[in-house]
Amino acid sequence: MPPLLIRKIKTVARQPLFVWLWILPVWILLGITKTLIFTVSFKRLYPWLGQKVAVAPWSPLLTDPQQKRAQQIGRVVRMMAKYTPWNSNCFPQAVTARVLLGLYRVPYVLCFGVRRDAAGQPMQAHAWVVSGRIHVTGGDSFNRFTTVAMFASPDAQQAK
Repeated sequence: MPPLLIRKIKTVARQPLFVWLWILPVWILLGITKTLIFTVSFKRLYPWLGQKVAVAPWSPLLTDPQQKRAQQIGRVVRMMAKYTPWNSNCFPQAVTARVLLGLYRVPYVLCFGVRRDAAGQPMQAHAWVVSGRIHVTGGDSFNRFTTVAMFASPDAQQAK
């Protein structure tokens, strides 16, 4: 057996039960969200992302169990995004994470941002999800992108 395959099997075997249970559903959900992004206008999609909130870097407050769940959701979404035959970039990952966080009633903020690296370079767009101190998808993007839109779960409490 090739060493890479052995390493991948060992990595999956070490994952918690939560990740094991969500591997196939998340893989399918990444495909569904990717399809929706290409077939549904953003105007019709954005009401499902959460409540539109003021554009200011913030993150909702979490309990310890919610924080652990957010970490698990981020882990399984990022892991499965690597194994889709389609490009599961930041937007499908963010929407998939939003769906799972909503399912588990974990407060979240889904953010959209833009940046331009250098003059003359095309603008880059990015989507990310934060929940408490957890960067669920998209990494620590508040420092790298100018936030242009934010959507929060209905039960998110703004930490100031």
